[in-house]
Amino acid sequence: MTKLFASAAYRIAFTYSAGFALAIVLLGAIVYVAADADFRRQQDAAIAEESAALVADFRDEGLGDLTETIAAREVSSATNGFGYALFDRAGRRIAGALDTTRPLTGFRNIIFNDPVEGPDPARAFATDLPGGYRLVVARDPEELERIDSTILALFSGALVLVVLVGAAGALMLGGYLRKRLGRISGTAQAIVTGDLDRRMPISAREDEFDQLALALNAMLDRIAQLLENLRQVSSDVAHDLRTPLARMRSGLEEALDGPRDLAAYRTGLKRAIARSDELLKLFAAILRIAEVEGGALKRTFARVDVTELVADLCDSYAPPVADGGRSIDCEVEPGLALNGDRELLAQALINLLDNAQTHTPPGTHIVVMAEANADWIRLSVADDGPGVATDDRELITRRFARLDSSRGTPGHGLGLNLVVAVARAHGGDVAIDSNEPGLRVTLVLPRLAE
Repeated sequence: MTKLFASAAYRIAFTYSAGFALAIVLLGAIVYVAADADFRRQQDAAIAEESAALVADFRDEGLGDLTETIAAREVSSATNGFGYALFDRAGRRIAGALDTTRPLTGFRNIIFNDPVEGPDPARAFATDLPGGYRLVVARDPEELERIDSTILALFSGALVLVVLVGAAGALMLGGYLRKRLGRISGTAQAIVTGDLDRRMPISAREDEFDQLALALNAMLDRIAQLLENLRQVSSDVAHDLRTPLARMRSGLEEALDGPRDLAAYRTGLKRAIARSDELLKLFAAILRIAEVEGGALKRTFARVDVTELVADLCDSYAPPVADGGRSIDCEVEPGLALNGDRELLAQALINLLDNAQTHTPPGTHIVVMAEANADWIRLSVADDGPGVATDDRELITRRFARLDSSRGTPGHGLGLNLVVAVARAHGGDVAIDSNEPGLRVTLVLPRLAE
């Protein structure tokens, strides 16, 4: 029993059952009290009605007829349940078989001598008649007590039945809850021990447990993705750092083994500093992406005028794009705004513009667009360059991912990864499509409600 109540599932089930049983007890008590009070009111009304009929008979016919009427009614008292007594001024009972003392007027609880049971309680109504007489009409509450006993017996039986059914239901419900929760717990234990591919079981009922399992599975998928990203980042960082570090070491060795003069040393140190700057830029980009993905920057979000932001970037990039032998057009809808970080959004668009220049030949035409519907803003940078194969479009969003065609260009493969991180930090996403020809990269972001 102790182990049974140690389970939260069984405690919840039995608590619910106990609460239901308590509700039945309260309902039974209310019904018993209300029914008993109503029966007693009906009893008093019947006594008062019977007394009024006898008083009317006394006024119409006199004392002699009243005693005859009492005697006649006592003959049928076995069916009507009334007892009668008529007292004179001195308190002597002069009519009726109700063996009791002369009570006060009005409704009273009296004691009478029952020929079979002895002293017995009764409910009586006493009325004064002309001539100093006092008429008493009473009724034995035994019938009312039998009704009360019947009600108590019915509710007692119902309570026992409810407790038994509730206990059985609690055991079934507790077992069901424990079974469903046990599956989730077992899966979690398997994941803790290293089976990272396990997922929470989901039934076809789509109930709350299934909703919880879906949420946990989504969380586990996200964790698995983050772990995979961590493994990829660790591997890619080691791979990308090896080349510049090797070049830095080679340059320093050349400076040491070369001519022993100040100019050679200065040249070697300058090359080492330049390569260390590349490493610092790489780490800065990694830290920036981690900062964006961490979500802490959302606390600083404010209203951003997207129309103004895109227009400023187009004006700033028009000269360098033209110097590189390419052209640029901007198509921006007026009045676009969202809740976000202006610096991050600008950096994302700058990365896309840099990619459009770095990975396309001279003569390429670049188009920057900003358009919206009622809920979303679409910021896109498109070009008519060589584009990217469909199978490689997801790959280029990963950290340090570089296609074979881009190996000779500067960079570390973090530009698009930062763009994706910025979009998701703003509650949106990134779509990469063909521009037929060329490539189109689109940030889909939630629009600020006006």
